[in-house]
Formats: sequence, C-alpha cells, structure tokens
Amino acid sequence: MGNADPRPARPSGVIAAKSKAATEAAAVADICGQLPADGLAMVLIFLSPHYDPNAFMSEMTIRLADIPVYGCTTAGELSPDGWDDNSVVALGFAADDFTVFAQPIFGLSGFRVDEGRRLGLQLRQDLSQHEGRDGESVFGLVLIDGMCQREEAIMSAIYASLDNIPLVGGSAGDGLRFEQTWVFHDGKAHTDMAVLILIRTSLPFRLFKCDNFEPTSTKMVVTEADLEQRIVKQLNAEPAAEEYCRAIGIADSELDPFLFAAHPVLVRVGGSYFARSIQRVSPDGSLRFFCAIDEGMVLTAARSRNSVAAAREMLAEVRDDIGEVSIFIGFECILRRLDAEQHQFAREMSELYRENRIVGFHTYGEQYGSMHVNQTLTGVAIGKRPGAQQ
Repeated sequence: MGNADPRPARPSGVIAAKSKAATEAAAVADICGQLPADGLAMVLIFLSPHYDPNAFMSEMTIRLADIPVYGCTTAGELSPDGWDDNSVVALGFAADDFTVFAQPIFGLSGFRVDEGRRLGLQLRQDLSQHEGRDGESVFGLVLIDGMCQREEAIMSAIYASLDNIPLVGGSAGDGLRFEQTWVFHDGKAHTDMAVLILIRTSLPFRLFKCDNFEPTSTKMVVTEADLEQRIVKQLNAEPAAEEYCRAIGIADSELDPFLFAAHPVLVRVGGSYFARSIQRVSPDGSLRFFCAIDEGMVLTAARSRNSVAAAREMLAEVRDDIGEVSIFIGFECILRRLDAEQHQFAREMSELYRENRIVGFHTYGEQYGSMHVNQTLTGVAIGKRPGAQQ
C-alpha cells in the first residue's frame, strides 16, 4: 500500500473561518489555523471593534505575508454559525478559482468624482491586461469607511467607470458607537478610505438584494436639510422628528434605534423603492440619516413584511438562477438585526443564515450597483463548479 501524499490539497471556492479568541494574536492564530497555508488569492477579514484593528492587521501581516488581506470593522458579524458579536470572520478565496485586483481610495473626506472615476478606470485596465480563461466573469466588492458620509458619490463614480461590472459591498461598522470605522488594505487599518476589489472567476455567481419593506400612501417632503451632514431639519415644513412621529403614528418619546429600525422611510429611484434609515434624533428635533438626503426629496413611510419569509424567497430565487450555492457573502444593515431582536425573530434569522451559509458582516450601509442603501441585505452568491463535491 503506497504512502499518502503529505501535501495538502489545493483549496477551492471560498473557505470560511471564525474566531472568538480573547486577544488579537490568538484570534489571528485561530483564523490562520483554519485557512489553507497557501493557494489563496486573498483573504477578507470582518473584524469586531472588540479587537484593536491595527494590532490585528499587524499580526495578520506576519502570518500571511504573501497573501493580500482586505476587510473592515463591523457592527456585528455574519459567521458560519449565524449572527455573532465580538468575533472575527475570515473568507479565503482559492487562487485556482479567483483572480483578484484591488484599488484603495484614500482621502474620502476630500473625495472628487473625477478621481474616483480615474481609479475605477485604472483598476479595470489592470484587469483587462491580465487575460482571463474562457467562461470567466467579473464582479466587484466595495468596502467603505462607514463614517465617511460619501458613499453615494463614491459608488456613482466608480460604477460609471467599470463598464457595468456588477458591484456590491458594505460600509464598515463600529458596533453601535458610531465613532470610528476601519478598512483594511496592504496589511494596515485605515480610516477615511475605501477599497474596490474586482474578482474574476469561472464559478457561477449572482448578486442579490433583499429587504422587507413596502411603500404606504404616507409621504413626507424634506423641506430643510444639512446635506453634508445628512441631517433633516424639517419634513413638510414641520420639525423633522415631530412630523416623522406623526406620519408613522408613534410618540416622539419612543424614538430610539429599535424604532428607527422598525420604521424606515423609502425613496423611489428608477421605479424601485430603496430604504433610507435614520441613525439618531438630535436634541433640536432634527434627524440624522445613514444615507444621503436632499431638500425636495419625497420620503414614503414604509410597511414591513416578514423578514424571514423575504430572505427565504431571495435564497430560493438565487438557487433557481445559478443552482447549488457554496456560500452567500452578505452585507447586512445593523438596523435589520436590531429590528429582528426587537421583534424576537433574531434566533430564527440567525439559524436561517447558518443553514444557508450566509457569511459577512453587519454594516452601516450597503452598496448595490451604483446605489448606497439602508436596511437591506446585499451580497454575492458563489455557486459550485459543475460536478464539484461538497
């Protein structure tokens, strides 16, 4: 009987790992112990703010010196075991199945649309200079500093430069503190930065978007706003918080993150409705939003439907389209989780995610195509190579 080949098999697809170790060094060691030692095109890290991002990335650079590592901090993790907190989730992309090109975008506070388009075009040219194999297609992932308040301009600029390459992603989180978020590139943690990653693969894939809100007949018009700060001061020429409470039928004393999660407003764009979620109410009665707003914008009060049923429908549609799915890489608004916890179906949602291998992080906003949205689950489903084993 011959000796077994001591070399490990080369990895395929996307390998998921998770750690809840107490220290950065221990978490990195735990994650790296679950990932292949080589054969990876990149590793994505979704890191709880429970850990120090600079210390964590320093340890990752030591351990994975030859493998590109990207990622960001979170407002919660979508782990292989379901929804989690105070953990780190890692995704390793096998080099046999994926080719990766990344472009950092620094200085988001001074972001210019023309510069964003130039960087997107540069990355697309880098991609075109590396000839792919027959049957390969490309999608993009975008991770953005969740406190930059420039997501709309960034997504619009880079999407316009990518010749219709589909894009999806999330805005980095900081738990529920909303103080500082971090994006990872080149072995370091950065603020005021985004990273655009183009991924070429022959595996089937499909981008997805799922929410659970429908428009009602109740409308509110933004009549005074601070556009730079995403603050609405007046709705229908009345104090914003007061008018919002009247429109959805609650008392202003009830305003908190859980109520905002249960009662977003919708904006109609191109015949479809997209959620615009409120981050917090200020002492002066103004409302700070997660997404860009504008004076004259019409906001529609939303009616919720069953989140679990909506997610199941989305999962079925994806499978009908691309067949068996190996992993759903997900970017989910933290307000969806708060709403689930408030209405006591968080365990059911978490179990659904575990059963279907939805892995990623809870965000301060989600990217889909050229749009920055709220209160949504976006992402990309990666299918299996025909004939591949589980």
